[in-house]
Amino acid sequence: MLRIAVTGAAGRMGKTLIQAVGNHPETELTVALERPDSSLIGADAGELAGIGRNNLAVCGDIQAVIDDFDVLIDFTVPAASVANAEACAAGGKKLVLGTTGFTDQQKAGVLACAGQSALCMASNFSTGVNLCFKLADMAARVLGDDVDIEISEAHHRHKIDAPSGTALSLGEVVAKALGRDLKEVAVYGREGQTGARDGQTIGFATVRAGDIVGDHTVMFAAEGERVEITHKASSRMSFARGAVRAAVWLADKSPGLYDMQDVLGLK
Repeated sequence: MLRIAVTGAAGRMGKTLIQAVGNHPETELTVALERPDSSLIGADAGELAGIGRNNLAVCGDIQAVIDDFDVLIDFTVPAASVANAEACAAGGKKLVLGTTGFTDQQKAGVLACAGQSALCMASNFSTGVNLCFKLADMAARVLGDDVDIEISEAHHRHKIDAPSGTALSLGEVVAKALGRDLKEVAVYGREGQTGARDGQTIGFATVRAGDIVGDHTVMFAAEGERVEITHKASSRMSFARGAVRAAVWLADKSPGLYDMQDVLGLK
């Protein structure tokens, strides 16, 4: 049985991950982590997740439990994820990382840890979203420079980064397929007299409202027709199931950097 640690255990995604770990026949939850100053340290992780008491107390120190798990699943915030990646690398533990919003420096720090232990990092662990990445690559290569490309996304009011990591990943997939540098062609907002659209740009639009789990659309618009690739998530469980699937896949992998495309065999 693969021993799983979930950090951010009291959050929306953390609770769903705990449920997903419990539902998988090859995994068991052996560690539940929260930030050290959380009022929920010592609480029963199962009760927090709404699955009933499991007699596993939430812990605030990853070093205290580093020998109690095989793979850590982390969907928290960049600063915490960098520290967790470093702890896992030093302790020889594997990491499934779904955190988004890293600065370039933070991302470099995380990636450096892949040299010591296996790391599966993705902006989205949903099977459907990863299929959309593949379809967006195909569409960009077929449609080429004959289309204008716009990416829109919508999430709940509590999401703290924008555009979403998934939207940025979609942009990176499309830009790479077209031989463009996303940092040079991305447009993240339009207001006022912007002038005619530059055909090389890739536009992004963001919505934050209510309890939207996650909607993403890539539009390829030409004269007379357009192609849209859309994914709509109605439950965080789709992300959680994918993350647990990635953890199981990662269990026997050598040190290195992997992503959900590797897990699904889409590369």
